[in-house]
Amino acid sequence: MAQTNGTKPTEFKLYAPGAKKVVVAGSFNKWDTKKLPAKKDSRGNWVAKAALKPGRHEYKFVVDETWINDPRCTSCVPNPLGSHNCVVEVK
Repeated sequence: MAQTNGTKPTEFKLYAPGAKKVVVAGSFNKWDTKKLPAKKDSRGNWVAKAALKPGRHEYKFVVDETWINDPRCTSCVPNPLGSHNCVVEVK
């Protein structure tokens, strides 16, 4: 993915071999559950790539209609729904 308009390619990856559908929703796409679908590889990893502007972005995975946090994420913040969102920092 080429760098355009000051954005940087950012990869989201989730191991969920039994999932039928995985989407990444976050502050960068207005929490839309359709805009950033992930693709499954032969090992059960789901990968989605997005061009994000530098800064702090919150996100979650939507796995078969269930919102989950990224198990690989090391930074989370509370959200207004009483759970947490993952944070990715783009430099």
